[in-house]
Amino acid sequence: MSRARPTDHGDELLARLDSLTAQARVQAELQRTRVELAIALQRGMLPRDLPDAPGFHLAVAYAPACYGLNVGGDWYDAFVLSDGRIGLSVGDVQGHNIEAAAFMGQIRVGLRALASVTGEPGDLLARTNDLILSLGGDLFATCTFIRLDPTTGVLESARAGHLPLIWATADGRSGIARDEGGPPLGVQAGTRYPVTRYRLTTGGVFILLTDGVVEGPTLSLEDGLDQVVRLAGVAAVAGMDAGELAAAVIKGAERVGHEDDAAVLVVGHDGLPVQP
Repeated sequence: MSRARPTDHGDELLARLDSLTAQARVQAELQRTRVELAIALQRGMLPRDLPDAPGFHLAVAYAPACYGLNVGGDWYDAFVLSDGRIGLSVGDVQGHNIEAAAFMGQIRVGLRALASVTGEPGDLLARTNDLILSLGGDLFATCTFIRLDPTTGVLESARAGHLPLIWATADGRSGIARDEGGPPLGVQAGTRYPVTRYRLTTGGVFILLTDGVVEGPTLSLEDGLDQVVRLAGVAAVAGMDAGELAAAVIKGAERVGHEDDAAVLVVGHDGLPVQP
């Protein structure tokens, strides 16, 4: 009876290992390409420029997740409405893949398109919710939309399952807005979103963010929000620039060990221009 030589078994094992290694390389390269495409989609869909308004400063900071081979669908946006007021939004799509990134782009474009019909935040979110449901997908998103009137400093805000905004005033007060919100976009038909009004005073700031900034394996959501509240209070007293504050908030996201995208949008108020 013939017996296979040990070297035959060794050669067969090496051949199998080579085959498995080649397959793993192909899969890793395919996934890396998907991640790069998703990141390109994200960056291509986010606004390159922010509106200018006398007495106000807008600033953003963004860090894509790229945890492992995942990528999320967080976004921010700021644009001028037809009546001269400014629309601001931040949001977070459920999921961590290229579909989430593409869905993010659909929502952002949908918000902008519908804002030409109505800039009222509650109505705008309701219409966007109905639009998403009409598309028939299985993804949903949280979102906050704010309409800022640069002539008065009044902000009107509506939330769809998203984190509340954070505020601070020049005299050192700061906190988390306790407004009423509605369910995420794309979950329930016929939803109405209540609107809350705020006034941004001279030296004050408002911060909109996504949960990747304040929640992660090393920090709870409550502690993360408190961390940003304290930072906002210090920044307002010190007169920190909106861009510096946004950078400081996103820097803090590194300490939470976040596995999600992190987006920050800061609105700062230097004071309304003097009317002649």
